[in-house]
Amino acid sequence: MTGWAGIRWDEWGDHAVVRARLDAGADPERCGGGVRPLHFAAAYGSAATVAELASRVAEVDAVQDGTTALWEAVVADRPDNARALAAAGADPWRPQLDGWSPGRLALAGPVPDLFPLPGPPAGTAPRAVPAEPTAAVPAELTAAEREEVRAARQLADALGEFHGEGTGLACVSGIDAAEAVRRLGALPVGEEFLAEFLADPYEWDEEEALLIVGVTTVPGGCVVTQPWGHTPSAPGVLARLTAGTVGYGLYANPKSGNQGATVRDGAVEGWDLHPGGGPNPRTAPGQVLADYLHRGRPVAQACAFAGLRPVDARAVTGPFDLVVRLPDLDYWES
Repeated sequence: MTGWAGIRWDEWGDHAVVRARLDAGADPERCGGGVRPLHFAAAYGSAATVAELASRVAEVDAVQDGTTALWEAVVADRPDNARALAAAGADPWRPQLDGWSPGRLALAGPVPDLFPLPGPPAGTAPRAVPAEPTAAVPAELTAAEREEVRAARQLADALGEFHGEGTGLACVSGIDAAEAVRRLGALPVGEEFLAEFLADPYEWDEEEALLIVGVTTVPGGCVVTQPWGHTPSAPGVLARLTAGTVGYGLYANPKSGNQGATVRDGAVEGWDLHPGGGPNPRTAPGQVLADYLHRGRPVAQACAFAGLRPVDARAVTGPFDLVVRLPDLDYWES
């Protein structure tokens, strides 16, 4: 037994509870499922609980699934916890996922001055350029990365919060709504049917409802949306839409969370992705920054991958440019 059985998520923020557990013999190095308590506290606790645990572990920068507790605090937007860890000796500039360090990732976040940039060793002459934590990864963000940060913030502002559980969509680069309809072989629906259907899509036969989609042109491409189902994210739909281009399929599964897929020229490149979930050990090389910038914003991540720049949420929530009926095919076969 580790001594952490039954602790609630909110209790990781209660210093008295955590300290009492530790004083009673709880293991500061592990809790249920092999998770490190310091990692839990970094993401969900308070600065006081983080400091308490940090004072009792053998190594404040111990790694779990490729990352340190300091990384978890940065990704969870817990700057006070991150400062407590740094004060306890955690290294902000230690490379982790794909060479990114917690300090460098924080430069792209809401508190870019969370850690001082690494400087020269004590007793050496000052440098005009900040020291690099590794030869391959500079301390500061590149111009391209700063632009990615700016674009992500713009997308977040345009799209707002997403509360669309059960929504399926496909974000496709370089084609407009008319071309998407042509590629899908879809047909427009009548105004009378449309009014009745949109009044309550869930009252219709499910097989019929899953063939009705909205299509909207946005800067950079188009979005195919189904607020009542998963069809736009199906492989067969994505394959037809992405001939000669790229796209991202998203289904906000009410049971298991957001599911994503990346498709290039009709071929699936990434499957069972988790848009909006933040960077993790499964994050593909080159995608750590994108996963961080779009944490909690799955639609923004899908749009960003396809290079779409919607100015509002209309392409996702409606009213759509076009509402069409897809041919009755098995879209789970590409």
